[in-house]
Amino acid sequence: MRRIEPVPGCGSVYAEASTIAALRGEPALAADVQSARNPGGRRVCERLAARVLLRRLLTEVAGPGVAGLPLGARPAGQPFLAARPEIGVSLSHTSGWVAAAVHLCGAVGVDVQAAVPASDRLVRRCCTPSAQRAMFWLPQADRDTELAWIWSVQEACVKAAGLGLAGLPWTIPVEVGEDSGGWRGIRWLAFRHRWPVAVSCAHAPGSRDDPPCAD
Repeated sequence: MRRIEPVPGCGSVYAEASTIAALRGEPALAADVQSARNPGGRRVCERLAARVLLRRLLTEVAGPGVAGLPLGARPAGQPFLAARPEIGVSLSHTSGWVAAAVHLCGAVGVDVQAAVPASDRLVRRCCTPSAQRAMFWLPQADRDTELAWIWSVQEACVKAAGLGLAGLPWTIPVEVGEDSGGWRGIRWLAFRHRWPVAVSCAHAPGSRDDPPCAD
């Protein structure tokens, strides 16, 4: 695992993504590789892989003592460290990829998205009018990729807000090609060009190096 650097401009926020294949040597996953061939097994394997990546990230940025703490789940499904509630954690998985994020002093959300066919209906649902106009000029493959980026930002934001789908992520304005921005006091960053899938992270400011942003 490479040395983890803080999210640019946010010294207490860290994010990482990996393929599940790169994590399968981990003992926590070894017994589940076979089960991934069974109905429902793939999603179980993905969830476990995301937790493995989170533990590795926590070990590096917060220490093995924190990494070994049990994870709980809030009513809306968000993971948390009951023994260290000031440390925010987030997980995501999709199509053979997993992502994890840690905020050492506040809430955080991460989302990884593989590209899927961006139908006109999906574009109209998830994009602002200006983003829709830009998307409809793109070749289909580029449109699919861009929608994955937009949706990863939207999902990361509602996770950081602790809202999940109740936060209506498809209403969050994200423009085509944007790589950073803010929503309701939450800062977000799209890690364009770092991984071959869309990975975005959002966090609520929690320290002096993370000042509030304007909407």
